[in-house]
Amino acid sequence: MIRPVPEGYRAVTSWIISRDTARLLDFVKEAFGAEEIARVPNEGGTIGHAEFRIADSIVMAFDAKEGWPDTPGFFRLYVEDGDAVYRRALETGAVSVTEMTQLFFGDHEGRVRDPQGNVWWIQSRVERVEPEEVEKCAGEKGYVDAMWYVQESLDRELGNRSRR
Repeated sequence: MIRPVPEGYRAVTSWIISRDTARLLDFVKEAFGAEEIARVPNEGGTIGHAEFRIADSIVMAFDAKEGWPDTPGFFRLYVEDGDAVYRRALETGAVSVTEMTQLFFGDHEGRVRDPQGNVWWIQSRVERVEPEEVEKCAGEKGYVDAMWYVQESLDRELGNRSRR
């Protein structure tokens, strides 16, 4: 029997349409430890198809054609050590969007914008918070302030895009 979803893939697979897929591949390998699976060049030197794996997920990418609009992606990346991955992403050329922040539902998260304009949510589950505790914690001042900061930092990032 033929499987409808190929081995190693998920039912939903993300595509990144990039201005420089070769540079994107270098970034994700260095920042996130991605494994490059495939790179198919076009005649003109652009990349017509590429695939990389981060942990258990495959992401596909290719170079945008001249005249196409920018189409940045937004990705949540769960990792074991969010602080280390966040720092490595910054060292690899990303720009901080949101510093690593502890949230009321047990995740420690931060965001970076990669050199291609994609935004990566870097998250680690660091605490198990029972459902009845989530509602209580969500109202605590420290967590309210953290949520405001996380939301405001993304608003600032996306608002600045329209002014670039």
